[in-house]
Amino acid sequence: MDKSVLFLKLVSFTSSVHRVKNELTINAKPASISQVQYNILEHIAVNQPVTPSEINECQNMSMPNTSRELSKLKEKNLIEKIHDGTDRRKQYIRLTPEGESLMKEAFATIESRFLKRIEHASQKDLEHIEHAIDILQSKLF
Repeated sequence: MDKSVLFLKLVSFTSSVHRVKNELTINAKPASISQVQYNILEHIAVNQPVTPSEINECQNMSMPNTSRELSKLKEKNLIEKIHDGTDRRKQYIRLTPEGESLMKEAFATIESRFLKRIEHASQKDLEHIEHAIDILQSKLF
């Protein structure tokens, strides 16, 4: 297999993933938080607990910006910081019950849009999609 062709397919695929993610998530977040804050909350919801450094890396933000956005989310009572039991310098971030509720509502909107998008897919197509996602998750991501 020509790996250059595979790479170009990956570039096209990731571009499509970003486009579809934007279509599925548009207006799914409440007006009370920024898009950056939503992206952080989404990352925490899927991976919690996470460290500020993990958020910083995943969101491609500077550490001062990450800290500022985390402080805003903490002020809104959407996240909480937990100190590591063995290393008090290390902090973990997780959603509060309010943050969980907010993300549950956002994910419900996104799920509804996703289900609409796949409503005409056959059972076999859905199985293929699930299998493809599993392979990508285990081999690439």
